Amino acid sequence: MELFPAIDLRAGTAVRLTQGDFGRQRQYGDPLALAERFIEAGVTWIHVVDLDAARTGVPHERATLARIVGLAQAAGSVKVQSGGGIRTEDAAEGLLEAGVSRVVLGTAALEDPALAARWARRRPGQVAVGLDYRVRDDGGAEALGHGWLAGSGRSLPDLLACWAGEPIAAVVATSIARDGMLGGPDLAGLGALLEMTGLPVVASGGVAELGDLTALAALSTSGRGLAGVIVGKALVEGRFSVEEALAACAASA
Repeated sequence: MELFPAIDLRAGTAVRLTQGDFGRQRQYGDPLALAERFIEAGVTWIHVVDLDAARTGVPHERATLARIVGLAQAAGSVKVQSGGGIRTEDAAEGLLEAGVSRVVLGTAALEDPALAARWARRRPGQVAVGLDYRVRDDGGAEALGHGWLAGSGRSLPDLLACWAGEPIAAVVATSIARDGMLGGPDLAGLGALLEMTGLPVVASGGVAELGDLTALAALSTSGRGLAGVIVGKALVEGRFSVEEALAACAASA
């Protein structure tokens, strides 16, 4: 299970939101310093999100993202996964040509699942889809778009069926109820998601302690485990070190 330490960008600063709420934001300083810290600890991926772009579809943090990509390329073995506001093929291509290794399509993938599949065919292994979901009153799960401000009206099984057999790099699954809450990941929901799709699944949301990473690394359904985990607040607040997180993730190997 790969570790994806997260850097969420807003106004050139590293921040973290709670449950996607822009009114509940904490700042964590220089994103380049964070990236350097992650790289020095031995990560192979960094997950970067342009938060304002996720809401508006207009890029805000391309300059900072480019500098993070530069640091990763200089390290030689680190890749950058980036999401937030990627609504057009030109936007996706621009990021990939600028050195981003994988783009995560959120709103665009929800509004036009066939579009995400077409982009993935053009860029096999470089296009992931983001499923930010909330559990409805009826027990089903609905995907949200536009920076979590709007429901898509689509269930997770329906969306995943659209991408069956496509060369999509990963499904990045975020439980909105868990995100930024440090209350533990949605193990049951992630297990159900592994049963719904044969695509690689990257978990996001809720990791607070090393035991959460150990539980995610051990999660298995029909012989399949998680491909990765995105960790944000727990790392930037020092609840455990990057090195400890890497070791916990490696336990799934």
